[in-house]
Amino acid sequence: MADSDSSPSVAASSALSKPNPYQVAQQQFEKAADSMDLPSYIRQILLQPKNELIVNFPIKLDGGPYRLFKGYRVQHNNVLGPYKGGMRYHHDVTLDEVKALATWMTYKCALHGIPFGGAKGGIKFNPREHSPGELERITRRFTYALGSNIGPDHDIPAPDVGTNAQTMVWMMDTYVSLAGPGMGHAGRGVVTGKSVSTGGSHGREQATGQGLVHCIAEWARDARFDLNGATFMVQGFGNVGSNTAKILARTGASMIAVGDWKGYIANGEGINPFKLGEYVARTGSVVGYPGTHPIPREQFFATEVDVFIPAALELEIGIAEARALKCKLIAEGANGPTEPRAEPVLLDKGIHIIPDILANSGGVAVSYYEWLQNKRSEVWELEEVEEKLAKRMKRTYLAVSEYAATRRCDWRTAAMCIALGRIQRSYAERGIFP
Repeated sequence: MADSDSSPSVAASSALSKPNPYQVAQQQFEKAADSMDLPSYIRQILLQPKNELIVNFPIKLDGGPYRLFKGYRVQHNNVLGPYKGGMRYHHDVTLDEVKALATWMTYKCALHGIPFGGAKGGIKFNPREHSPGELERITRRFTYALGSNIGPDHDIPAPDVGTNAQTMVWMMDTYVSLAGPGMGHAGRGVVTGKSVSTGGSHGREQATGQGLVHCIAEWARDARFDLNGATFMVQGFGNVGSNTAKILARTGASMIAVGDWKGYIANGEGINPFKLGEYVARTGSVVGYPGTHPIPREQFFATEVDVFIPAALELEIGIAEARALKCKLIAEGANGPTEPRAEPVLLDKGIHIIPDILANSGGVAVSYYEWLQNKRSEVWELEEVEEKLAKRMKRTYLAVSEYAATRRCDWRTAAMCIALGRIQRSYAERGIFP
């Protein structure tokens, strides 16, 4: 279920060397705010989330014992619309991680002009260690604990690492059941990323990967680079990584290395992402896939490819990884995968970076379409969803490209400045109550 790239033991050890993700988000914000001379009062508002909720709730496990779970929901900003963001189930979830992810969601929505704010949530546990029945009870009890802190016009969760459409259906059903008979179908919009049969949108499952490939294709067009025959590697083979690999493979590009929570594999002749997806569905990991050989993490990052897609957890690309990478493009499928101190190393090597708030924003774009369909009691055809997504991704990509070229700044700063500009205009017109 998760787009994690390492085992719990490896993740725990590597996490010790990573910077604090919330401090990273603040550094990125300060750089962009300085670049555009953002007013100090808006800086003060955006440097801290509006709300930070921590809940502890008991669950009876299948064998009979009880266990206490800790859950989070951070609501960063809602000046542009209802809070919006995923729910993460992972053993390394922390408050600062959730704060960082909520912050990035604010800017991701603002960059696209989507009328949502930013939020994020999660529960600190390993979902692989629990049965479907336990996962359902954990999800429903967490939803109950959140209570009125979520809602279709207030805060709208979505899938993230360790969660999926089924998780969202459980959350939605619990919320609607607790809201009473007056809510009914109107409450379906409390979450996005649901199954189509329960009010989800066509195209939502692959939306993040599809949006990522739109960005890669736009980069290739601008760089006059032919994706047919190109090579790529993917870190993290969950929803984002697997769908990106499958869609990118249709352009004629070949995946030659891939890794997930358990390890890394490679085959210079190419790895079929469709068959690999079937293998992972059966085994839970890419490790051991026939026709490939295992490689250590260091060799994975040193693999020479045209495109690298980090689609695991945040802050996986440090200075050592940046020095090892041999690629033309990094398209950030994960949120915050690149450490600030590693980014100059990559840029000095001539590696182009499509930043996360642009590259992986296809998911929130189609989540917005799902929310609209629920609001209007409509069902859009897949072709309509895909057409709207393609238009939005290409338009935003062009805006970031033009801003970076005009202001002579890196693309992350350009994307952040566009987002902050929209937030600044809203605060300037609305003022601060009272």
